[in-house]
Amino acid sequence: MERHLDAASVLTITVTFLLFGMALVATGLTHDLLLEAGVFLVSVKLILAGYRNRLNSDAMLKRLTSLETTLTRLEQMVARAAAPPAA
Repeated sequence: MERHLDAASVLTITVTFLLFGMALVATGLTHDLLLEAGVFLVSVKLILAGYRNRLNSDAMLKRLTSLETTLTRLEQMVARAAAPPAA
């Protein structure tokens, strides 16, 4: 099964969540909690954007590989057609 998050993303989520929990214990349910929740959500959003970027990059790499294969095949066909016939 393919992993959806790399080690750095898991570490970032873990550290951010731990800091969020510590802030919750330290400040209680005050308006500072909204600030901490905002920081947590920004971290999650950045991780999700990185994941989406990786998916797009993988798709682009597959398309480029396919184009390269097709171009190589066409070049070989042109080279065979341009070669003089063997006598």
